Amino acid sequence: MAETFEHGGGVRSIAVPIPDNPLGHTLVYVVDTDRGPVLVDTGWDDPASWDALVAGLVALGSAVAEVHGVVVTHHHPDHHGLSGQVREASGAWVAMHAADAAIVRRARETDPERWYTYMAAKLTAAGAPDEHVAPLRAGRRRRAVPGLSPALPDREIVPGELLDLPGRRLRALWTPGHTPGHVCLHLEEAHPGRLPGHGRLFSGDHLLPEITPHIGLYEDPDDATVTDPLGDYLASLERVGALAPAEVLPAHQYAFTDAPSRVRELLAHHEARLTGLLSLLAEPLTPWQLAERMEWNRPWEQIPYGSRTIAVSEAEAHLRRLVKLGRAEAVAGGEPVAYVAV
Repeated sequence: MAETFEHGGGVRSIAVPIPDNPLGHTLVYVVDTDRGPVLVDTGWDDPASWDALVAGLVALGSAVAEVHGVVVTHHHPDHHGLSGQVREASGAWVAMHAADAAIVRRARETDPERWYTYMAAKLTAAGAPDEHVAPLRAGRRRRAVPGLSPALPDREIVPGELLDLPGRRLRALWTPGHTPGHVCLHLEEAHPGRLPGHGRLFSGDHLLPEITPHIGLYEDPDDATVTDPLGDYLASLERVGALAPAEVLPAHQYAFTDAPSRVRELLAHHEARLTGLLSLLAEPLTPWQLAERMEWNRPWEQIPYGSRTIAVSEAEAHLRRLVKLGRAEAVAGGEPVAYVAV
């Protein structure tokens, strides 16, 4: 049985399961339009997830074949994974921000050997031990992984513009940080429950009621630009807080109100975390060493291989923010590069 939720005003959602993931499911939103339902995200590319999405649409009185379009908040496989299958079944268009579309394109076009060589070099530069880098160098981890050959979108989400949802007013807000092309979607219509505020916000992973989203690095092997994803995320949070929607419809957990309060909590969390990292950086540390000492949802020794790589990416994102703020700096002359508080 598919689990569905009624949000009023022609908006429903379907809980699409994520296999073997503590998040449990992605909330795929179904927005009624004059030309049929439009989905906000689609869920993980897995047979059980597909069955849940199909059954959910039927339970809501519709069908996959009737889907008019898919708006993807960001490229992660628990959001974009089934987009291609939905398009094949319905002829729907698939829309995504250009920055995340570029990541999808790289994932499809980059030679696997080159990608793993690049990742091995990045981890080595971050101070990862040989036992972590060796599988990448040897190519033992080169196998098909869901999300590494995602569907290319056929429409671009342009920040500030209304999307093509006949009979609805859905405006895109660029909210980078969790990914470079993450978007929130502002439904500029009166709240069906007459809650005070400005419409409703489909927030993807940008703003969640209880979870702090991962902030990592998504870099092009051919581009040496040093990005600041945490800075991007914090600035995006402030823009969403200023919008003050009546209700937030996130991709995980549950709908909630008082977005400005949640934004303040997240801003305070990241400021406290940055301050805590400065205490750790009283001595020079590589990004790997910093990740080992940071507080995660479990002890470092219990974090699996792939999640350690993600943790190091987040540690480096925090280091870049501290360096940009002038609160930390790289120690000259060392390999791998270590950082220290200023």
